[in-house]
Amino acid sequence: MRCFVITCFIILSACQQSEHDLTRTIDMYNGDGDMVGTATLRETADGVEVKLKVEGLAPGFHGIHFHEFPVCEGPDFTSAGNHLNPEGKEHGLMHPDGSHLGDLPNVEADSSGVVDAELMVAGATLLDGKKSLLAGEGTSLIIHETADDGISQPAGNAGARVLCGELKKDPEAESEKSSESPTDPTETDKKEEE
Repeated sequence: MRCFVITCFIILSACQQSEHDLTRTIDMYNGDGDMVGTATLRETADGVEVKLKVEGLAPGFHGIHFHEFPVCEGPDFTSAGNHLNPEGKEHGLMHPDGSHLGDLPNVEADSSGVVDAELMVAGATLLDGKKSLLAGEGTSLIIHETADDGISQPAGNAGARVLCGELKKDPEAESEKSSESPTDPTETDKKEEE
């Protein structure tokens, strides 16, 4: 009996550790299909940590958001849908009524166009749940050509989508256009989906 209890404890401890050590790395591409860097995501107690390393951007600040679908069809990446917003909130980290789950602080490209940054998607998870970045088929990470102003609707006036990376629930799945229709970012009175 003692061996059984110890074995169960070891198995449960290993399972818990694997959840907390959950990481995913996604490749980031420009509109021409060139890989320009990576984003490494790690599950933490506060949300999902993102370590971003990309090149090829114009120097200065750029908006960055998680979008609805794990589809990055260049050159404009509209296939990724709108910002990830499972709670039907307004856009912008500075908006008084909250923000989209996919809204992140701007990142700054240095004089050579390189971004090396760490971000936190507060409240998000890589596990199951309403705030999962892997809900449905997954999501995508988009970097825009200019800074997000933090409040304008529906997307912060951040300009064109210039880089995209697919975060798929099943990383081995082929890249296909999602069969789902993008949500309407101007519709804020939607029922919350569970």
